[in-house]
Order: sequence, then structure tokens, then C-alpha cells
Amino acid sequence: MSRSQLDSLIHMANQIAANNAHYGDATVERVHSHLKKFWARSMKRQIVDYLQQDGSRLSPLAREAVERLAREQVARVG
Repeated sequence: MSRSQLDSLIHMANQIAANNAHYGDATVERVHSHLKKFWARSMKRQIVDYLQQDGSRLSPLAREAVERLAREQVARVG
């Protein structure tokens, strides 16, 4: 994956989180649902890999949503 692709994924995840922040307690679930429904499998895999390697550029809300994706990936494999 190129650095610019990763930068785009991080930016998009943070934007989705920011655009849904007004939902309060439901924000993380909404962001997680959006990523799950609308992102390609390869995009989800790349953002989860980034989270597991670093993740420092994800906003707290985006990070939590991606953590949920990561847990689901582990559950499907396990």
C-alpha cells in the first residue's frame, strides 16, 4: 500500500468520525457501521493493519470504530 493510499484512508476515517460526532454515544457505532458497509474489504484490512502497527493519526472515535473492525476480523478468522 502506498503512503498516499494510507493517508487517504486515515483522513476518510477521521472525517467520517468528525461528521458523526454529534450523535454522542452512538457515534462509534455509526462510524463502525459505515466502514463495515461502505468500505471495500481491502480498505478495511489496510486501516486495521495501520491501527495494529501505529494508529496514532486516527482520532479517538475513528480509532475505536477501527478497533471494532479488528475484533470482527479476528472473530471471523478464529
